[in-house]
Amino acid sequence: MQISARHLENTTIFDVIGDIDLANSPAVRKALLTELREKKIPRVMMNLHGVKYIDSSGIASLVEGLKASRDVQSRFILFGLSKSAREVLQLSRLLKLFEIYENEEQALSGQGV
Repeated sequence: MQISARHLENTTIFDVIGDIDLANSPAVRKALLTELREKKIPRVMMNLHGVKYIDSSGIASLVEGLKASRDVQSRFILFGLSKSAREVLQLSRLLKLFEIYENEEQALSGQGV
């Protein structure tokens, strides 16, 4: 798995490529919590376009990021979900908890479809 960060004004965008599973979820968790809890970035976005598989530990990392964002009154946004990632969130009944957009442009403007 690869995770890289881009910074735009008051936003951090994480581009994730590869699977978010038990082996990789700690890196996702650490990156999210650093931006949210330590740096208190107002808006953190995750580009999941390159993520084909996410397991329960990956979901747990995303939920922890969501909780941290709420604790510091920040926005935590997911975009570019693959079909399988969307299905896992839907099956775990978490899809509606997250702010989700189809692509980066929509996520940045805050306007979904």
